[in-house]
Amino acid sequence: MFTTPTPTLIDDTLDRRTLPAAAAERLRELIIEGELPPGTRLNERALSERLGVSRTPLREAFRLLASESLVEIQPNRGARVAVLSEIDIRESFAVLGGLEALSGELACQHATEDEIAEIRALTFEMQACHARQNLPTYYRVNREIHNCINRAARNRLLEQVYSTLNQRVQNLRFRSNLNPDKWKKAMEEHIAMVDALSRRDGVELGRLMREHLQRKCEAVIEGLGKEHNHTQDPPVVPSTPIQDG
Repeated sequence: MFTTPTPTLIDDTLDRRTLPAAAAERLRELIIEGELPPGTRLNERALSERLGVSRTPLREAFRLLASESLVEIQPNRGARVAVLSEIDIRESFAVLGGLEALSGELACQHATEDEIAEIRALTFEMQACHARQNLPTYYRVNREIHNCINRAARNRLLEQVYSTLNQRVQNLRFRSNLNPDKWKKAMEEHIAMVDALSRRDGVELGRLMREHLQRKCEAVIEGLGKEHNHTQDPPVVPSTPIQDG
């Protein structure tokens, strides 16, 4: 599994009012990168010690992530990482693919040359991450590319709807790259995307982005099917502090 160290949140410059948001951001990354897979029960004591925060801001962080559909809060049972059914996954990726196709078409119309240059530079950076097999950093750059294209579309409602739905499947989009062949294919698709954007070919970019999301969906379904064959029980966060390494 690809893992990255998770520092504690205690910092003299950090306002206490920002602790829930900071804890939510740390947890979001752990969920996206698979350290807290779907179905994981979130042990408050273990996570409080790992993140260096008390339970009050941690519980608020759970509520923030619940509003993004990343966490489910169950009465008298605590919180767990949300689990999506196959139908949920297929429907989410179908809608997200349509939104990304539209953002690609509009970005070709409205993006500035500086924005296109930034997306091209990020694509080069992502290629370097792929060459080093650094999936966590690759994926963070990948997210920024998709967000840049979405912002370049100059449609605030599209950006809002896209952001809300995209949060729901971030961990699945990350997991779709765990297969080396599919990861290589995704990288090739991004090179084709930036080429279409540079030519301002909205029809082509829209098609590429829709198909990109469809392949992501199929990779996720395939990967979850293989995992299901190995275990029926969701993992549980241990009650002792989680050690990075």
